[in-house]
Amino acid sequence: MATVEEASRLAQTLGPDAAVLAGERHGEPIEGFDLGNSPIEVTEQRVRGKTLVMTTTNGTGALLATQGASEVYLMAAVNLTVAAARARAILLERKELVILCAGRESQFGLDDAYAAGRLALLALGGRRRRKGLNDAALVAVDLARRYRGWDRPLAGSAAGRHLAQLGRGADVAAAAQEDACPVLPVLRDRRIALEGG
Repeated sequence: MATVEEASRLAQTLGPDAAVLAGERHGEPIEGFDLGNSPIEVTEQRVRGKTLVMTTTNGTGALLATQGASEVYLMAAVNLTVAAARARAILLERKELVILCAGRESQFGLDDAYAAGRLALLALGGRRRRKGLNDAALVAVDLARRYRGWDRPLAGSAAGRHLAQLGRGADVAAAAQEDACPVLPVLRDRRIALEGG
């Protein structure tokens, strides 16, 4: 949902037995919501069998910007391998791939750029191909080659440092666990579900 109000209305319409209301603004949980967006809080036990209604400062806008795309998959460190396999298949089949980063408050985000670089490298099959990559992709690939692990770019990014200042450093560490959730979320009709689900 784009706004706190939209998310609240949808959760009320669905009812408390059917929905869990989650979200954040500038890293802080939203007052009155069931959950923030902490990967530690959003557990299977808390959300299983319910619709998770969520709004975030940056990610929601990025997802809404993809309206009209033929396919939209979500990727993070926690599902890198499965997302990269799908990205590679798309690239081989269609000869093009768009990787969209949410950023932080409409600005470049080191954490997102690193994730994009890791995804791009795997989608390219590890080849050192530069032809066809735009400048943003070149920078992202160079970042991925430079850091070679999730901890430093995630914790060192402005978003990671901000979360650490809020006492949410454990969330950043949880988000850096490569392939901890090997599933592929897909966005269709403003709803995220698991591919094939």
